[in-house]
Amino acid sequence: MIEGPPEWSWIEVRGRTVEEALAAAAERLGVSREDVEAEVLEEPARGFLGLVGHRDAVIRARPRLTKARFARLFLTEVARRAGLAVQVRVEEHPGFIAASVEGDAGLGILIGRRGAALEALQYLVNVSAARISDERRRIIVDVGGYRQRRREVLERLALRVAERVRRTRRQVVLEPMSAAERRIIHLALQDHPDVRTESTGTEPNRRVVILPARRG
Repeated sequence: MIEGPPEWSWIEVRGRTVEEALAAAAERLGVSREDVEAEVLEEPARGFLGLVGHRDAVIRARPRLTKARFARLFLTEVARRAGLAVQVRVEEHPGFIAASVEGDAGLGILIGRRGAALEALQYLVNVSAARISDERRRIIVDVGGYRQRRREVLERLALRVAERVRRTRRQVVLEPMSAAERRIIHLALQDHPDVRTESTGTEPNRRVVILPARRG
């Protein structure tokens, strides 16, 4: 389990009042006051006649770890430990959180063969995020635009194989794919007039079958 970069760590801040300490913590962390998670370690105390022996408030604080912020920090740290300098952009949508990792050479290590490392990374960030937030939105991770490129490849494959099935009237069984990739094939051909699709087999060798459409 990755413990996390400095942004996840607590910092200790002093102020004449708790509110002053909270404001100082927000400034140091680069977040709004509402996004600060804090614990009061010492309450302020006034000295004799309010002048001598005043004791500051002491808090420890860190950014409030929303699921979106956690995803950005987590993916940045994974890349750092892999020796990669990356930028992680996170976009929040009603049903999901999209995290996009961009950078220079070397991103292939986060993608893996046919996206296997990317799927593992996405699984890991979702499992880890569930420990810090009960938000139900799923985190979708992309690296270097791989998912869009792969989608386009699979859609072209689906149409090419569908044409072959239409012409020969014989089914074609595709190579094993993940559930997400099988869904791309199914959606690409769901309105095709001459073919239909099914899934067969068990994970991790489950495949899409493209068959001639039923007549009549």
